[in-house]
Amino acid sequence: MFFPFDPVYFIFVSPALLLSLWAQWRVHSAYATAQQIPAPMSGAAAARRILDSAGLTHVPIEQIPGQLTDNYDSRDKVLRLSSLVYQSRSLAAVGIAAHEAGHALQDAVAYAPLGIRNAAVPVANFGSGLGMLLIVLGALLHMNPLLIWLGILLFSAVVFFQLVNLPVEFNASSRAKTQLVALGIVDPQGMVYVNRVLNAAALTYVAATLQAILTLLYYISRFTGNRRD
Repeated sequence: MFFPFDPVYFIFVSPALLLSLWAQWRVHSAYATAQQIPAPMSGAAAARRILDSAGLTHVPIEQIPGQLTDNYDSRDKVLRLSSLVYQSRSLAAVGIAAHEAGHALQDAVAYAPLGIRNAAVPVANFGSGLGMLLIVLGALLHMNPLLIWLGILLFSAVVFFQLVNLPVEFNASSRAKTQLVALGIVDPQGMVYVNRVLNAAALTYVAATLQAILTLLYYISRFTGNRRD
């Protein structure tokens, strides 16, 4: 029988946990450094210029509370930036704002992985909670194979979402870097710091994907191992 706090699980996913810790350290380090380097405009102004250059003058930019809560809402066609990113005239703010604007550019050209990711969000959220619950219930009910395999199948939606999310995030950063240079918002020297921030952020998505994959493999291996026993 296995449980959510099985020590074997933490051993199983330890590579992802270590990568996640390293990625978070890199994000904070790169962000703190880039936050100290001035940019020619605020994050909101940079995002506005990128959107306008792509003909997306109809996409509004809203200021929202929180730290690093920045996002592009493809349903409402709104780009939302945290207060610090919205107002700050730093390379960190400009880089993050440009990344979110990159998602708006994806939406404008119907970038397929973005559409797939958005469609997978409710399924992944459903599968994350219910899938784990069914796996635990199946284990408690004398290794009920039907519940466990149904839980594993539902949790697979989380892995699928993470796998699709990777190219979406990488592509948004690529678009952001291209636009920042093409529009003359950040010079080559400044792009060094922007690249560090966006590349560090990308590592967090890699770590999340790896953890989802290893968690799925853990469930499968523990169940099939118990079946053999």
